[in-house]
Amino acid sequence: MGLSKVYNQAIDYCNKEPCIFIFAHDDLFILDFYWVTSIFSGLQQFGIVGCAGNRSRQPFQPSWAFKNDRLEWDAPENLSGIVGHGSSFPMDGLSIFGPPLQEVKLLDGLLLAAYSKTLIKNNLRFDEQFEFHFYDMDFCRQAEIRGVTMGTIPLSLIHQSGGNFSSDSWKQGYQKYIEKWKE
Repeated sequence: MGLSKVYNQAIDYCNKEPCIFIFAHDDLFILDFYWVTSIFSGLQQFGIVGCAGNRSRQPFQPSWAFKNDRLEWDAPENLSGIVGHGSSFPMDGLSIFGPPLQEVKLLDGLLLAAYSKTLIKNNLRFDEQFEFHFYDMDFCRQAEIRGVTMGTIPLSLIHQSGGNFSSDSWKQGYQKYIEKWKE
């Protein structure tokens, strides 16, 4: 079952019971003892929060971090957030994209958090045609159209994978994304 379908099932399950959704990849280690506080604080400022994102969005952008289909990094001033990488602590490396607590137009789906009422009130769901790749990009586009703000939060974590760009499944996801949004 695709990630979008699983996330939508959670949204449906909590339709009548207010909660905070934390959609996170299964290869994520949260190291921050105050992670709940960070999420609560971020949700006081933004409708949806994540750990890494981009302050701009460009036509045909294939990822929150890349500006074009040649996978060239976007300008540093557009990026926000910090993500550790590796499979254990201490981590193998740290990607400092830019200062957190910035409003963004795109978030990395490694962790997304929002109040259930925000998603339900804005009829914001994950498009199930995107089983994994591009579900986060599509979700952010939908949030932007509905006027839901997004921003990054400071959160100590390690993400085991760095993405699977240029795989066949990624290319298929990109094609679906371009067909849907026409850019």
